[in-house]
Amino acid sequence: MAEIDKERFGEFVAQLRKEKGFTQQELADRLFVSNKAVSKWERGQSLPDIGLLEPLADILGVTVTELLRGERLGEKSLDSREVEELVTAAARLSAEEQERRRASKSRWQRRWVFMTAAALGAVGLTLAAGATVEELTLSVMTVEVLCLIFGLWSCFFAKEVLPAFYDREKLNFYSQGAFRMNIPGVRFNNSNWPHILEAMRWWCTLTPVVYPLVWLALRGVMAPVFGAMWELPLCLFACLGLFIPIYAAGKRYE
Repeated sequence: MAEIDKERFGEFVAQLRKEKGFTQQELADRLFVSNKAVSKWERGQSLPDIGLLEPLADILGVTVTELLRGERLGEKSLDSREVEELVTAAARLSAEEQERRRASKSRWQRRWVFMTAAALGAVGLTLAAGATVEELTLSVMTVEVLCLIFGLWSCFFAKEVLPAFYDREKLNFYSQGAFRMNIPGVRFNNSNWPHILEAMRWWCTLTPVVYPLVWLALRGVMAPVFGAMWELPLCLFACLGLFIPIYAAGKRYE
């Protein structure tokens, strides 16, 4: 069965792009993808989604078959069986990428369940150490509930791939049902979205476990000095600090 040689494919795309006088960004703009996606193709790290093969071939002036073979065929022609095998191989690679995404999401779902149990254990430890339910209500429970809700959404319901218009437009907001996220200065696209999701998932699963323990450690020192409001800055950082790794991931991989 025919296999797609990613390195050969990438070298061929880079060669054709340069022959056409396109930069990676110009080719990306024509396909409505990020320039990092084109870079990954040319370095043999990934292949385009199967739906991009025909427009990519048209832009580069070759056939889809030539693109998948990584060479110009000239007068040579492939029989129908060889063409079918190449297309099947491309479809299989696309399916493998989708399966990889599903497996990653499944791991995060299991991780969320485990970290939720750990967060409940941390709250229980705080109560066992002498804190009252009333003391926990102001900040600890606020942080726990908000982070676990955001974690639930990001691990179970967030889309792994953004709609194509996010790659075409310069959008600094994301909307999915009732969920809204606006990050000034960050353009959401399929280059940085997986990293944004990863940052959100880590923050929202680790914070509910760590926060009660940090709160407990600081309570005896800070409360006598600053009174009942000592925990407000800590609470705000735990909740709003989520946007720091989101912003950093968004800008780095934009």
